[in-house]
Amino acid sequence: MSDSSSAKETRWRALMTSAQQGDCVAYEKLLAEILPPVRGFVRNRVFDTGAQEDVVQNVFLSVHRARHTYRSERPFTPWLYAVARNAVTDYTRVRMRRRARETSLDFDVAVDPATLPSPPHEERLSPELSRALEQLPDTQRDAVVMIQLEGLSVAEAAQRAGVSAGALKVRAHRGYRALRASLGTGFDDA
Repeated sequence: MSDSSSAKETRWRALMTSAQQGDCVAYEKLLAEILPPVRGFVRNRVFDTGAQEDVVQNVFLSVHRARHTYRSERPFTPWLYAVARNAVTDYTRVRMRRRARETSLDFDVAVDPATLPSPPHEERLSPELSRALEQLPDTQRDAVVMIQLEGLSVAEAAQRAGVSAGALKVRAHRGYRALRASLGTGFDDA
């Protein structure tokens, strides 16, 4: 963890501890400071730009409701990203259930696919790799995307995922192995 990350972690931990003790000013400051990283976290996982802010709001509602579960002797950032991951997972489950119930309506209006926004990294991926990534469990897919596509270091990716570097490496390795099995020997986990 870099000095700035360490200082931020210490500050956030202190603000959350004060907020748990009823300090409203500390709580407001904490929420203001965590907003940009939470937005970035959600933006990297929810590709529907219309839903991103809703998911961010759900993260903040969950932080508020679960703030009593935070233990001040533990790091704050992994707790925060666990709450955020759960909100993204809830959004994904609801979206998948809704898709299963919805039927597509055919319109006479032609839509030019070039005008539709594409999710980040999709332009660089073959359709086969995109499909294979979608088949991975969320934790493995997140690890592979953060390391291989976003170019994050293992330490940065682990911090964002709220797990240890070793746990993230295991997730990524399992994801690479599953991708190799799905795609053949062409995928390299270098």
